[in-house]
Parts: sequence; structure tokens; C-alpha cells
Amino acid sequence: MQITSATQSDHAAVPRAVTMPPPLAAPRFELADARIGRITCYGDGPAAPSEQRPLLLIHSVNAAATAYEMKPLFEHYRHTRPVYALDLPGFGLSDRADRIYTPRLMTDAVLLAANEIRRRHDDTPIDAIALSLSCEFAARAGTESANLFRTLGLISPTGFDRRAEVAAKTGGDKDATRAMPWLRNIFTVPLWKHRFFSLLTSRASIRFFLRKTFGRKDIDEGLLEYDYITTHQPGAENAPYSFVSGYMFSVHALKLYQALAMPVWMVHGVRGDFVDYHGKHAVEGLPNWRIEVMQTGAMPHFEQLDKVVAGYDDFLARAVGE
Repeated sequence: MQITSATQSDHAAVPRAVTMPPPLAAPRFELADARIGRITCYGDGPAAPSEQRPLLLIHSVNAAATAYEMKPLFEHYRHTRPVYALDLPGFGLSDRADRIYTPRLMTDAVLLAANEIRRRHDDTPIDAIALSLSCEFAARAGTESANLFRTLGLISPTGFDRRAEVAAKTGGDKDATRAMPWLRNIFTVPLWKHRFFSLLTSRASIRFFLRKTFGRKDIDEGLLEYDYITTHQPGAENAPYSFVSGYMFSVHALKLYQALAMPVWMVHGVRGDFVDYHGKHAVEGLPNWRIEVMQTGAMPHFEQLDKVVAGYDDFLARAVGE
């Protein structure tokens, strides 16, 4: 896929609010593709040259997703290795076009960013860590471009619940999603499209959903404040409406995970609404997988950063000798 400056695309671009601060205080650059649109990436690293591979951090997908969700890991690793993050299409400082957002679109954005990072680092395979639903996009990218990722980290990945386990036992289109067009049609009626999203993203609503994610009343207040900012920008509702309508969920996500050939590190918590990992036994016995469970919610890197980093670093040391 060709990397260019901003290009003319076939979707309706939404101007980004210039008053919105970036989710990460780091040098940033933009990549663009005619179909993906423009995405914003962030990169930093130690002042002295590092022999460590670059690390790409990929945030989750929800009503308020941005690279801020990976901030604890970005801030930690920027001192020891080249580290990058991106705002996926429809989120953060990336284009928020009024269109349907799919696993294909998100995977292509991951591929675009990852290949640019490889280009900047002597075309060497990189490490990547993804969060929640974006684990599915990263896994798809890893199966389609076998030499792109040296290792893959998955934090609270989707696609391991009972429904995914059932789907893994059936055939069908590997690109099938859980899309419900009728639901998106309801959300996007002009009369209430913006009004409903405003209700969904009040500070009280965001706090409610973050408490479900963390599985406790105590949440990260900085994350809440940035979530409020990003959800009150032009076009903020476009990608989330595809998300809640099922367009971004792959029916056969578990098969994608099973097909990964590189070393894979997975960590998940035990609190909150996102704790159904009934299907993880499908990969637990695979020699390239390592799974850890922490006494946290779905964002363990916000709650127990030291333990997450220690687990990941030990995984890298064992997998690739770092």
C-alpha cells in the first residue's frame, strides 16, 4: 500500500477541530491513503540510538477511543525504545469521515502505519501491542503480512467469548462481520444522529462506561476528561455508530488468532463487563502463545502498569532474547 501525503478520497471528509489537543505529547506525523483517508501517528524514543525494535501501540474501539488509551505504555517505553501509536480512522486526530467502518478499513490503517514504521527502521519486523477490539485488526494484519510483526501483544482482546467459540467451529466467509445495518440506520437518522451521541457521551455517561470497563468506581480521571474532549469534535459519532452496530466485529476472530505464527502475549483482567474468555482454550496450548491473567479490569496497563510491563518484557526476553 502506497504511503502518500493527504489525498483525494471517495468519502466525505470531516474537518478536525483545531482546538483538540493531541492524545499524546509526542512528535506526530500523518499518513494518507485514498481509501483509508488520513491517519495521525505519534512517535518517540530515547535520545541515544536504541538497538531495540520499534513498538507500535494500537488503541481500542469504542465511543471515545484514541491513542490516549495507550498512554501509560507509550510514556513508559519512550525512554527505552522507539515507540509509536496511531489514531485509527474515525478517532482522535485522524479523519472522521461519515462512512461505514469495517475490520478491513481498520486493518488497512494498521498495515499502513506498521509498514511506515518498518520503513523508518531498516525494514525490520516490529513489535505491536493492541487493546480490545483492535486485537482483531492486529491479528488480521499479522496473518496477512507474516513478516510485519516480530511479536504481537494483546490486551483484553475481543473474540474469545462463547459466541466466537461457536463461530470458530463453523465455516463461512472469513471476512464476515456482526453488522446490523438496521441498527446503524436508526442511529444515523439526521433528526437525532448528533443529539443521541451527545447524550451517550456526557461526562456522566462516559464515567458510567469507564466504570464498567475498569470493573470498579475508581477510574482514570485523565482518560475520562480526554474521552469527553474527543467525543465532542466534528464527526465524533461516525465510527462509534459502526462499532455499536456490529460492523467492526469479525465473526471468525478466533480463527485469526489461531492462525498467528509469531510469538503472542495475551493479558486480561477479571473485573467488569469484559471478562468472557471462555474460548481462550483454543490458543492456550499453542507453543507460540503466552497468556496472563491479572486482578484488574479491561485496562490493566492503567491499573498495574509495572506488572503489565514486567510480564511483557519477560515475554519478549523469552520469545526473542531481549
